[in-house]
Amino acid sequence: MSDPLVLAHVIRDVLDPFRQTFSFRVFYTNRLMLNGTELRPSAVVNRPRIEIGGTDLRVFYTLVLVDPDAPSPSNPYLREYFHWMVTDIPGGTDVSYGRELILYERPDPRSGIHRMVFVLYRQLSRASVFPPLMRQNYSCRRFAQQYHLDIVAATYFNCQREAGSGGRLRPNN
Repeated sequence: MSDPLVLAHVIRDVLDPFRQTFSFRVFYTNRLMLNGTELRPSAVVNRPRIEIGGTDLRVFYTLVLVDPDAPSPSNPYLREYFHWMVTDIPGGTDVSYGRELILYERPDPRSGIHRMVFVLYRQLSRASVFPPLMRQNYSCRRFAQQYHLDIVAATYFNCQREAGSGGRLRPNN
């Protein structure tokens, strides 16, 4: 069975291959989100509840939410658009125990189907990660290198405008 992150090109467009070593669960309005779940903007108005695995409260994590398909999958010149950032999340808790450095901006695609990617990183120490200056043209790869972060988990959902129809338009596929 193939990895959904590979099949959706999250591993390639957003992340390098990594070994998922940690669990985290994403809930929108008490509904567990799985890889590839289809959600409309009306279902993601409010930030999700996210539970972080682990038991060591002395280990901290950073969570980001990015859109690699902004502003459209056929022309993603704002890739990776930054929707949310929470740092200093203790293991075994949820994001409400962390520091929200970039406020949640609900996904609201205007054209095509957008992959909305959650990435969970293990931090070296508390208060060691800082937000980017701008939301557009963010890079999960550069971010991890800059702050010496290890990717421990990732997941994604698909989102398109309320009246959207049709498939993903992607160049070179």
